[in-house]
Amino acid sequence: MSRSTEVAVRTDLVIDGMTCSACSARIQRKLDRLDGVDDATVNFANGRASIRHDVEFDVAMLDDVVTGLGYSVIDPSETDAAEARRQQDLGRRLVFAAAMTIPTMAIGMIPAFRFDGWEWVAAGLITPVVFGAGSTFHRAAVLNLRHASTTMDTLVSMGTVSAWAWSVVVLLADLDASVYFETAGVIITLILLGKWFEARAKRRSGAALRALADLGAPTAELVDGRRIDVAELAVGMHFLVRPGDRIATDGVVVDGHSAVDASMITGEPVPVEVGVGDDVVGATINTTGALTAEATRVGADTALAQIIRLVDEAQGSRAAVQRLADRVAAVFVPVAIAIAAATLIGWLLAGADTGEAFTNAVAVLIIACPCALGLATPLGIMVGTGRGAQLGVIIKGGEVLEDTRAIDTIVLDKTGTITEGRMVLDEVVGPDPELDTGELLSLAAAVEHRSEHPIARAVVDAAADHERHTVERFRAQPGLGVRGTIDDVVVHVGREALFDTVPSVIATHAAAARATGGTAVIAGRDGTAEAVLVIRDRIKATSADAITTFGELGLRVQLLTGDHRAAAAAVAESVGIRADDVIADVLPADKAAVIRGLQGDGRRVAMVGDGINDAPALAEADLGIAVGTGTDVAIEASDLTIVSGDLLAAADAIALARRTLSTIRGNLFWAFAYNTAAIPLAAAGVLNPMVAAGAMGLSSVFVVTNSLRLRSFRGHRRSVSPTETGTA
Repeated sequence: MSRSTEVAVRTDLVIDGMTCSACSARIQRKLDRLDGVDDATVNFANGRASIRHDVEFDVAMLDDVVTGLGYSVIDPSETDAAEARRQQDLGRRLVFAAAMTIPTMAIGMIPAFRFDGWEWVAAGLITPVVFGAGSTFHRAAVLNLRHASTTMDTLVSMGTVSAWAWSVVVLLADLDASVYFETAGVIITLILLGKWFEARAKRRSGAALRALADLGAPTAELVDGRRIDVAELAVGMHFLVRPGDRIATDGVVVDGHSAVDASMITGEPVPVEVGVGDDVVGATINTTGALTAEATRVGADTALAQIIRLVDEAQGSRAAVQRLADRVAAVFVPVAIAIAAATLIGWLLAGADTGEAFTNAVAVLIIACPCALGLATPLGIMVGTGRGAQLGVIIKGGEVLEDTRAIDTIVLDKTGTITEGRMVLDEVVGPDPELDTGELLSLAAAVEHRSEHPIARAVVDAAADHERHTVERFRAQPGLGVRGTIDDVVVHVGREALFDTVPSVIATHAAAARATGGTAVIAGRDGTAEAVLVIRDRIKATSADAITTFGELGLRVQLLTGDHRAAAAAVAESVGIRADDVIADVLPADKAAVIRGLQGDGRRVAMVGDGINDAPALAEADLGIAVGTGTDVAIEASDLTIVSGDLLAAADAIALARRTLSTIRGNLFWAFAYNTAAIPLAAAGVLNPMVAAGAMGLSSVFVVTNSLRLRSFRGHRRSVSPTETGTA
């Protein structure tokens, strides 16, 4: 059992022993009725329960309720081992059941194999199958009966015991009727086979999340040479990262330069260059140079731990489409029993012999098992969110899938979303062909090095050799720029007003840069303007492709920014957004109002942003998508999070969410269609119990297999996660 450290009123349980959705529904009802519990969600697919309760609530009562219902609460670290044990146990029981049933079926169905007293041999072979291999079904049925409840196990137990008991009565009373020992054995065997496939597939569906959890480095090397467990790392410690090593925890580089492969977190295949002052994420791989980093987040606070937590919570959530399935599952078993009883009585009243009437009633019980219905939604969510985690897309809950389906408009923030959110030198425009623009840039960078302005930083970053100049008599003039003396030459960098002489061609270039959304910085010597340094917030390489992809997904794209219209229009034109879809000069407080206005026009709106000022709009939108390179506030306010800064990942997120919802709807359709069509056929005598058992198992296998198809989702980016290639 684990408790959330964010709010002291949430408890998560890992429950072992659930066999169908009716089990999870019964546990959920009992937990919901406890005084002090606000809400309880129990997920059959991943075996998790999430309970919100009062601070004073005694959490031991949760264990008591679960164990009192016949299930057990296990430690989260034992989940995978418990699933493996369950699959192995199912495998052993399946082999035993098959070994006993196959010869019985051959004797019972092929007259040439029969001999005097074969019925007694069949009874001897099948009795241990029904009450040994099938014992878990009977135990669960009896336990549920004690609590006035029914589940899928009730149907299986009633069907197999009825077939066995009828056969024993025929045998002992020497009645002139058929025995159905082989039917009982085949039912148990086929259902165990379906359960084994189901358990195997469920383990595979959680593999993506387990692979992420296993990617962290087990140890860290400190700068003093000691090697310690990662769990011993504390914020502020300095640790080494050698080429090829995984970074021990989230931190900031304090020495060294390298390229870091962050694909397991972001889904991006291209390594990211990092140097002093850059952030690094734990569990990513250092590829080239050696780094020294200072730990900034450890343990449960790291990016990887938070991603795993978010995905785990999402896998335990319920989509709106699940509500109908939950209501149906809650009443389905009693209705199925009633239909089976009506089938038995109806056939007897119609003049059929007892054996035929009994056989058809058993077929109804078996075919009605709602396994597929219970798996349809939670398994789809589990596989879809797990695949999203591999691609750097975090879907925060099942309800997000419903919201994504209805979206028709996507609103994009500009800075940090479409653009990189970092000022860079785009070009140096010097009207004098004899001018050495490289030397002038170096001089300007040497002077700007004394300034802390972001634009100054862009100039400094563009000239790597500026440190060879010594600046004297530096002076910053607020609102105008800076100046300093280098080798008796006064270098000016700033606005036109800083200079004594500004040639008209310089003024023209500066005006042209501003008209296209750039920032014009004038550089010159001894009071004369000589060149224009054009500074821009560079557009991300994939932004234009992302805009095109949004259109292909049927979305209208709009740009929403607080920047002035000229800059917004220039960016919009370069990425393919129409001019009349640009909303500029919007104050941060007014962004949410713009979203409400679009919604008032009947639009279903998704908002993509990364900054604190985007948080209200992200929360207001029907679907909030946070760029993971942005602020924690924006991420918390969103429904989907893109771990990388690639806007194409937003298209992947929407496409994956839609594919997941489509898969869930397909699962539900076939689960409903299967029961709707099969129960009348069984009641009419068209399906015998053995065929019914096989069909019931195949329906669950279909739902599982259909859900696992989500693992092949590729998206629009050319990205490969190490968890897919087997390098993890």
